[in-house]
Amino acid sequence: MSTNAFLPTGNSVAFIAATTAPTPVQAISIGLGSTQYRFINSGSVTVFLGIGINAAGATANAVVISTTAPSIPLLPGTDEIITFAPNAYFTGITSTATASVYVTPGDGI
Repeated sequence: MSTNAFLPTGNSVAFIAATTAPTPVQAISIGLGSTQYRFINSGSVTVFLGIGINAAGATANAVVISTTAPSIPLLPGTDEIITFAPNAYFTGITSTATASVYVTPGDGI
């Protein structure tokens, strides 16, 4: 057990969110049943995260929220741990500018 609050169980992946969602990346975990991911939005704009069990699902879910949408907003400077299906795909979209987003599969709080 790690002494840290988050134990990585796979390699980190990254994408640049823009006003058009980039090709989704898959965060593969080597841990059995690992379903948590650490997200870092190092940009200065909100990223609307699209998640899916495949690339098409992630792209379809990357939508700028106006009233309702399946995306999850990641505020600028966000460092979040969120639970999803194992080995999920991720992408994101912004309403303006670009932002780098880093995703690491693992276990933690």
